[in-house]
Amino acid sequence: MPHRVALILPALNEEESLAAVLPALPWAELAQVIVVDNGSRDRTAEVARRCGAQVAIEPRRGYGRACLAGIAALKPEISVVAFMDADGSHDPAELRLLLDPILREEADFVIGTRAAALREPWAMTPQQIFGDLLATRLMRLLFGAPYADLGPFRAIRRDALDRLGMCDTDFGWTVEMQIKAHLAGVRVAEVPVHCRRRRLGRSKVSGTVRGTVMAGLKILWTIFRYRVTP
Repeated sequence: MPHRVALILPALNEEESLAAVLPALPWAELAQVIVVDNGSRDRTAEVARRCGAQVAIEPRRGYGRACLAGIAALKPEISVVAFMDADGSHDPAELRLLLDPILREEADFVIGTRAAALREPWAMTPQQIFGDLLATRLMRLLFGAPYADLGPFRAIRRDALDRLGMCDTDFGWTVEMQIKAHLAGVRVAEVPVHCRRRRLGRSKVSGTVRGTVMAGLKILWTIFRYRVTP
């Protein structure tokens, strides 16, 4: 039976970027597009609906909470779930690159790796680059997990996602998924994708010192937590 694909976009005050991101999606290949309004104070939900997306509301802030709310809104027939940030940092057309290994039955979980050669200047801050490198090196050292990135642009078979039992409610979401996938023996692939500078709106994490520090600490805590209690 052909796979039916859903895309989940967590969004917090992203009315400007969503107006550009959603029309660029490969809609013909998607059975469901869910924008999760994570407590926005702007017209995020209105813009999402106007562009044809389903809106799920999660008023409690947190990236992981938004992703969990999107999963809860999935239709029963969905067999592949993709995640993409709503800020325009990734090219929606490259969603096909993530889906192809799954549709060809070559992988269960595909991560879009923000390769240095494909990153626009200042698409990632120096602290983001360092933190990403540190986290992936620690996962390799502590778990033997050969990841190259923690990129949020990713796709996973729904049955594999269900097995992982995701529970992180904020910044530890991406690293939790990768550690659990490795420990569960899920077939993982990484494909290089472009990473673009934010052109509209304001970053809630890398755009603030507090956001960057809190995200980094939570990622490191998550890595060590699963090393102690897998």
